[in-house]
Amino acid sequence: MKTVRVFAPASIANMGCGFDVMGFALDDVGDILEMTLSDGDGITIVNNTDVPLPEDIEDNVITPVIRKFFSLTGLSGHIDVAVCRKIFPGSGIGSSAASSAAAAFGMNELFGRPLSGEELVVCAMEGENLASGGYHADNAAPALLGGIILIRGYEPLDLVSLPVPDGFFCTVVHPAIVVSTKAARGVLPKAVPMHDAVCQWGNVGGLVAGLFKGDMGLVGRAMKDSVAEPYRKHFIPGFDDLREKVLGAGAIAMNISGSGPSVFALSSELEVARRAGSVMREHFGERDFKCDIYVTKVAACGARLLER
Repeated sequence: MKTVRVFAPASIANMGCGFDVMGFALDDVGDILEMTLSDGDGITIVNNTDVPLPEDIEDNVITPVIRKFFSLTGLSGHIDVAVCRKIFPGSGIGSSAASSAAAAFGMNELFGRPLSGEELVVCAMEGENLASGGYHADNAAPALLGGIILIRGYEPLDLVSLPVPDGFFCTVVHPAIVVSTKAARGVLPKAVPMHDAVCQWGNVGGLVAGLFKGDMGLVGRAMKDSVAEPYRKHFIPGFDDLREKVLGAGAIAMNISGSGPSVFALSSELEVARRAGSVMREHFGERDFKCDIYVTKVAACGARLLER
């Protein structure tokens, strides 16, 4: 038998304008899996956390990831998975992607690293498809690879690592609200007006340029979402009011994290990021919602091995 202990980080998808094509990894917050390879065939998954997970392995995002790995490599074996730490599902910080990324990375380590990072993202996307009904990598890619990732295309998958500016701090609030990814995608329009599309293209280009130039002002101006946010912000009480207060506290941008309900703000100074967190906590407290606050930097490292 061989056992590995793997961590994969939480992630922020979309970055405002980058719907389904941009995301970044967070430091310290994430999932931990312990995976054991033995002779035979099959998959078992044990949940050692207080977070409720599906009892049927067919409903767990880890299962299709493992099967995709076997399909791509032609390898086989019996895999026992223990979930040791888990982001709460529906949190908007890449819960399904963290498990999927950890499972893909762990499988690669168990079998001597036969797959590339991009191929592991393909495996992790199977878990995302089970969770949300779509093959998207804006959470899975940064959870595996770390940093800020642009998905230039899906057919074939084309991933681009973008530079992370110095002094790039992220504040995330996870209010005690559950928004399923499927529900959040269900409210989106089937077609996007040309004016909104043009705005979105300009903002994506501006965001990428801002990251390469290290221009935080340009990054902040570009992180505006004309496609998803107008429909998803209604899941988050007082969203527009919260943004006004967070920007007033000095943050350069505030957007919905993925499909929500988590909201994130970017700041160029740690003290500003902490101040934004205080504003977020007060905002949801006034509305009788408990919340978790994370103040962190963008994680340069994605999925990785831990000591057992």
